[in-house]
Amino acid sequence: MARISVFGIGYVGVVSAACLAKDGHTVIAVDVDPGKIKSINDGLSPIVENGLDALIAEVVAAGKLTATNDVQYAIDNSDASFVAVGTPSAPDGSVGLTYVEGVCRNIGAALANKSSFHSVIIRSTIVPGSCEATCIPVLEKASGKVAGTDFGMGYYPEFLRESTAIEDYYDPGLIVFGALDKKTGDFLTALNTGLNCKIHVVDLRTAEMVKYTSNTWRAVKVTFANEIGNIAKASGLDGQTVMEILCSDEKVAMSKYFMRPGFAFGGSCLPKDVRALRYLANSTGTNAHLLNAVIEANEAQIQRAEAMVEASGAAKVGFVGISFKPGTDDLRESPLAELAARLIAKGVEVGIYDPYVFEAYAANNSTAGRGNDVIPDLKDRMVEDLDHLIGDSGAILVGNFYKNTVGSLEKAAQTRPVLDLTRMKRDMVSEGQYQGICW
Repeated sequence: MARISVFGIGYVGVVSAACLAKDGHTVIAVDVDPGKIKSINDGLSPIVENGLDALIAEVVAAGKLTATNDVQYAIDNSDASFVAVGTPSAPDGSVGLTYVEGVCRNIGAALANKSSFHSVIIRSTIVPGSCEATCIPVLEKASGKVAGTDFGMGYYPEFLRESTAIEDYYDPGLIVFGALDKKTGDFLTALNTGLNCKIHVVDLRTAEMVKYTSNTWRAVKVTFANEIGNIAKASGLDGQTVMEILCSDEKVAMSKYFMRPGFAFGGSCLPKDVRALRYLANSTGTNAHLLNAVIEANEAQIQRAEAMVEASGAAKVGFVGISFKPGTDDLRESPLAELAARLIAKGVEVGIYDPYVFEAYAANNSTAGRGNDVIPDLKDRMVEDLDHLIGDSGAILVGNFYKNTVGSLEKAAQTRPVLDLTRMKRDMVSEGQYQGICW
């Protein structure tokens, strides 16, 4: 078993650290946030994710997972480091490498004091060429050592989906990594041996590009389905029926999950990665018509939902769901959060029912409301009881699907506008008080 340090106790970092510890590895999680460090060391999850609370409690109790802010300690007591910090978009749309550079600089300084071989493996989402142009030079300058010779270097992207991250970790659909040196490549191969998935070993740039291609492809599919849905509805047709027939062709290599007309895409990956890939294309003089259209069309889908709310005439709107995806408390670039913020700015009163975001606040998680930078007084807008939200709202906007809400929402559509962005029931189409965004 290996000794591994994981830098960044965010979504990817904490899930990876917990699963590595579950597999028997000794793991040190590293972060600058004292709240996250305390949560881990107390055996608690700093985020809301299915199954993560119990998993962290188990591996911390077993002594397999600890957390610290001491970089030198983490490097001295591990043989490989995963870098899993965020890469938010820079103001010009390019990938933001500030956090990655900072961590690489700190790791490099610690490597300068270590004589034994150590592998540095980037898991953060970075555009092709970032390892070679940014990470390696920073590590080499800070350490005084040569990548691939004096220390190992690899890029190992993750493909975890929020709300199903632990399941995805043990049953991956894709494994790909690049390594400068044999030791790092052998380490990553051994780490993934036994999983029911082909291991793709490539160069660093290809591994970086696969990650962006994967995320951008998902973004393109969401937008494509929405456009078909909008056109179909305007023609008196059901967009979801059209797409279901298309998806019945099982020979087409696509995920049906994204091929459902509905609301805009959001989250911590798709929006920023489309922006970054578009910036990369422009920087190489390559036309990126579709990437430009993806961003434009996704914004138009938010405007479409905004127009639906305005057409309802409601002075108070109850949101069912505010996170970017059901089953998570993550609000990073949530289109629902953006929609709510726009309505609030126009004087519309907004109440919110979202069991996962509410849970995070109720548990006083240090990361409650994580990713929200647009909704004022979010905590005060949260409503625990759905029926209370319905009774107190002039219109209901269904943003995320929660099975236990369907009965109440279907009944509500008999007395007030119910605007559905996710399709709570397959047999419901726009009629009377009920309006679906694409059906």
